[in-house]
This record gives sequence, C-alpha cells and structure tokens, in this order.
Amino acid sequence: MSTLWLVATPIGNLSDLTPRAIETLERVALVCCEDTRRTGLLLRHAGIRAERLAVCNEHTEIDRIDDVLNVLSSGADVAVVSDAGTPGISDPGHRLVTAAIDAGHDVVAVPGASAVTTAQVESGLPTDRFVIEGFLPHKGRERA
Repeated sequence: MSTLWLVATPIGNLSDLTPRAIETLERVALVCCEDTRRTGLLLRHAGIRAERLAVCNEHTEIDRIDDVLNVLSSGADVAVVSDAGTPGISDPGHRLVTAAIDAGHDVVAVPGASAVTTAQVESGLPTDRFVIEGFLPHKGRERA
C-alpha cells in the first residue's frame, strides 16, 4: 500500500531537516509543497533531486487531491511539506490527509521542527498547558 507522508520542514535553519525527512523526500514520486522555489531550495540544500514537485497551497489543495490519489493508486508514495513546520498545522495538508484515508491509503507523519513548541519553550511562559489558535487575521478589526 502506498503512503502519504507528512514531512515537517525546518522553521528557520535549513540544516534542521531530519535524516528521516531526507530519506522520505528522496524516495517519493511526488512532493506537494506550498512554494516550489522555497521547497526546491530546501531539497538542494539536503542534496535531494525530487522526482516531481507540485504546488499545494491554500488555493490549490482541493485541486491537487485527484493528482495525489492517482499517484498513490499507482503504488507510489507522496510527500506533503509546508514552507516551514508541519503540514496541516495552520498550513495546507488536512484535505489531502482526509482524501488519502478515505481512499484507503496509509498516512504517516515524519516529525521535525515545530514552530508552536519552539516558540512556547523559548517564551519563558509556563509550558504545562497552552492553546493553539492558528494565525491571527491580518486586519485589525478582524484580529480584535
């Protein structure tokens, strides 16, 4: 059975990409990413030649589902990465995950950098409990 891999990417230093993430990205048939330029830079830094990159951002994720399911149905694996951090956490990915699960494919996360936990531990605030609200709206009225 083919697998949809959710691969966490560095949130700052490209060298923070984990060995498991590198191994996964080297062997998938398709890497879905928010920005091919940014992901291309990360892959080059890690010495990875991706077989195929495809844009999957907030505007294109729904349109990308059929392509991803076709690749998975052919027996090949697909990776999803965000520009920084873990796909699906305030970034595209959850619709692909739902579609892959509904189609009977495996979904596996490759953990790594986490902006949420990094910010939490660096803040000096108590770490025994915290809540994630995602990105704040850009406009002041909506943000208030």
